[in-house]
Amino acid sequence: MRELDILQEAFGPAVSVKLYRLTLDPAPRVPTLPCLDHEAMLHQTVAPHAAAYLQERATGDLHEVVLVPAKRRIEVDTVSTWGEATPESRHRLVAVIRERLSDWHLTVKGPSWWRGERRVAEACRAQVRLRDVLLGEDLAAIKYDVDRLQTIGTLMEKQSRVASWGVRTVTAPLLAAAGVLSFLLLGGFTDRLGETGVTALRYAVVTLLGAVFLYYGLKAVQLTDMSNRVWKRTAEYNLILAERKRLLTVTAKDTRTV
Repeated sequence: MRELDILQEAFGPAVSVKLYRLTLDPAPRVPTLPCLDHEAMLHQTVAPHAAAYLQERATGDLHEVVLVPAKRRIEVDTVSTWGEATPESRHRLVAVIRERLSDWHLTVKGPSWWRGERRVAEACRAQVRLRDVLLGEDLAAIKYDVDRLQTIGTLMEKQSRVASWGVRTVTAPLLAAAGVLSFLLLGGFTDRLGETGVTALRYAVVTLLGAVFLYYGLKAVQLTDMSNRVWKRTAEYNLILAERKRLLTVTAKDTRTV
C-alpha cells in the first residue's frame, strides 16, 4: 500500500499491521494479523482497511493509523496506543498525514466514555504494555503477562454475566410487585389528588422503577462489551507474539542458509 509506505518514510516504521479483507504485496516483514474488532462482526458493512502500529523514528512513540482505501479515510486511533505516545508526537503524526496525504480525510479517534474504552485501556496497560508486546525481547515473560491479562478478562466476563442475569431475574417480579403496591397504596390518596392524579402518580412510580432497571441492564451490557474488548486485546497480543516468534524463526533459518 503506497500510503503506508509514505507514512513509514516520513514518520517511522510499521512494527505490526492488522488487515481486514486486504492483502499487502509484498507482505511486510513485521507481525501481520487479522483485525479482530471487525472480523468478529457478522456483517460485512465495514470497508476493507489496514491498521498499522507506527513507531515515530525520532522518539519511539507508538501510534495506530487505520487506512481505508475505498473511502480515502485515515483514522488515528489513540485508544489502542493509550499511554504509548505524547500529544506532541501525535500532533507531528497528524501534521505528516495532512502534508503527505492531503487528499485523504483525517480523523483522530479518542476513547468512548459509553464503551468504557479508557478504563479498558488502563486495565490492559496495568498488566502488559503494548510496547513490550511489539518490541520487548523477553517473549516468555511478556506471554506470561498477556496470559494474566486474559485471566482478568475472563473474570470480567463472568462478573458481567452475574450482573446481566441479576437484572433479568429481578426486573419483571419487582416491576409487577411495584405495580400492585402502587395500585393499593396510592389508592388512599384518591380523595386528595383525584383519580387522574393518582393514575399519573402510579405511572410515574412504575416508569421510574423501569428506568432504574433499564440503567442497570445497560450497565451490564457495558460490562460485557468491556470484557469482550479486554479479551480481544489479549487475543491480539497473543497473535502478535506468535507472529514475532515465527519471524524470528524464519530470520534464523535465512541466516543459516546464507
